[in-house]
Amino acid sequence: MSATVPIAIDDPVNAQILAVSEDRVQGFQVDPFSEIARLSGVELPVVLERIRAMLAAGTIRRVRQTLMATNLAPGALVAWQVPDRPGTLDAAFRWMFDNDPFSGHVVVRTTDTATPGSAYRLWTTLKVPQGFSMARHCDLLCRLAGAERYLVMPAKVLFALGVGHVRRKTLEPGSRADELAEVHDTNIVALNEMDWRVLEALKREFAVEEINENPWHARAAEAGVSFEKFVEVARSLNERRVIGRFSTFLEHVKPLADGQRVTKFNALFHWAVPPGKEVEAGREVGRHHIMTHAYWREGGPEFHNVNVMGVAHGTEKPVVLAHKAAIDKHLEEAGIPVGYTNVFWGGRSEIKPSEISPIVYRRWCEGLGVDPETMRG
Repeated sequence: MSATVPIAIDDPVNAQILAVSEDRVQGFQVDPFSEIARLSGVELPVVLERIRAMLAAGTIRRVRQTLMATNLAPGALVAWQVPDRPGTLDAAFRWMFDNDPFSGHVVVRTTDTATPGSAYRLWTTLKVPQGFSMARHCDLLCRLAGAERYLVMPAKVLFALGVGHVRRKTLEPGSRADELAEVHDTNIVALNEMDWRVLEALKREFAVEEINENPWHARAAEAGVSFEKFVEVARSLNERRVIGRFSTFLEHVKPLADGQRVTKFNALFHWAVPPGKEVEAGREVGRHHIMTHAYWREGGPEFHNVNVMGVAHGTEKPVVLAHKAAIDKHLEEAGIPVGYTNVFWGGRSEIKPSEISPIVYRRWCEGLGVDPETMRG
């Protein structure tokens, strides 16, 4: 690969590609890189060359087919309270990221003003494979990571899910879609053995040498099926809404290889709206273009009974707050009262895809000396 291929996110061609490849290629595509080329207006050979170069340099941290994991395994946002002693928060953070493949995002969060919820400094996203217990898994993590207690907040409904940092950089506060955000349920979809074989091959991250015009042919062989069968099963999974987007992922906060930062501030917004208004409020929040995630989650008394949450990113804190202020104003104009609101700022963070395979879960338990049968729910 030529060392002269640009790898910076602000290179005009790279920015053109990334504005599409981060979160605009939805569902299963037989030729995903050709779809990126079509939507971005950049020729396919250039798309392949640039994505290979950015992945090799670490500008892009991973390329993969995402899944709608909330429909494949019970999931939740989990807030952890860790003893207030030197080193304990760091140790719990490292344990969660290094040792639990079912915890995806691991983030240390703070608030600008002290609230009862401020004591929960460590936040994770968790998926527990089908057949196993969320509560038992969290009890085990609490003991092994040295936490004192935890709160589990499953997503009842999703309103927005898609991280496109490059195209969000220049958004004006208040920018939103003309239509309300769609409502996505979190019903679990049962899969058979063939589904799981294809799914495992689909979701594995791409190596640099796999970035080519026919990326799924080798994955079909990996799954032990013909290419035609692979596509048939993948399309069936897509129809059952368990396939997410084909995506190139950038670092959220960490500096890239060239020292640039895609974002600096990761904000988890909380709103408490009247019971019965959760879906209406979530659809209004989710239509705002700045929101990478928006969902109905119940925070409980320690979080002032918040029930609508969402995530936004930015390079300047005042701009992130301006986006939130615009959403607050919009909710007011829509006639949705907000009884309480807050921002939990992300600091140290690590991100990986959450594992969802029951087979991997059993092996993980056995590696810890835990009988997998005792973890069933």
